[in-house]
Amino acid sequence: MDSSQRIYWTAFYTKPRNEKKAAERLTSKGFEVYCPTRTVLKQWSDRKKKVTEPVFTSYIFAKVDETSRLEILKDTSIVSNVRWLGKPAIIQEKEITEIKSFLEDFPRSELAHGDFQAGNKVQIDSGALSGQSGVIRRTQGNKAFLIIASLGLELYAEISLNHLKKVG
Repeated sequence: MDSSQRIYWTAFYTKPRNEKKAAERLTSKGFEVYCPTRTVLKQWSDRKKKVTEPVFTSYIFAKVDETSRLEILKDTSIVSNVRWLGKPAIIQEKEITEIKSFLEDFPRSELAHGDFQAGNKVQIDSGALSGQSGVIRRTQGNKAFLIIASLGLELYAEISLNHLKKVG
């Protein structure tokens, strides 16, 4: 097999907020494209809504040979091919499979951010402050601003709601 006909996964950089549209359009043209997504709860001033958003902002993956890679680059939503050492980046099949498996095993849609409110006592379950307890001062999007009383000092920390669990 000639090297230009070698089939491999590679990443493409898309225009902002065009990942899903580009993936759908390229899939409909017969390309094998993967745009990993997750479902998240978004907060607007008047409502909350679950939305599907790309895991990797402005990137999609496609299984290509040289001919199909060049065709994908012609799509209006594609900015460029991600390159490594001057050549198109090659992503191992195993890495794509691991991303798919991880997103199936840990779907983001199960996170319930709406349960946290000012005054809730919480414990941080990961990161540099893992194990610390605090009180939510306020929430904004998927972040909580905590008061952590430790060693007689009040430390204010901004923590992702993904890293908190309610206590007491």
